[in-house]
Amino acid sequence: MTKTILAFDFGEKRIGVAVGNTITKTAEALKIIQGKNQDEKFKAIEALIQEWQPELLVVGLPTHPDGAEHEMTQKAKRFGNQLHGRFQKEVVWVDERYTSVSVQDGNDALAAQLILQQYLDQT
Repeated sequence: MTKTILAFDFGEKRIGVAVGNTITKTAEALKIIQGKNQDEKFKAIEALIQEWQPELLVVGLPTHPDGAEHEMTQKAKRFGNQLHGRFQKEVVWVDERYTSVSVQDGNDALAAQLILQQYLDQT
């Protein structure tokens, strides 16, 4: 059975979003969500969830290069927990240590694509 997956590269100002599925095992950058506040961002996420009907949500988990957690690690975990609570979807965290660094010009949607591709490659 094909599973559609949405992936998120969480940031305080912008959230990158990518989509993929378990058949093609390919990820595609979708969009960058920006909003004045969390409510605006979650409205945009809700619209994407209604459009794509994902079975799974993947959230990038930022850590220091040695794997130690930092402030954004906790914020990304909180964001993932909020996604789960609001949309009743399974959330999986993926180590994103090097994705944002390897993406130029702060393209958060491309970072989300790399996070999702990493997840798909491991499954």
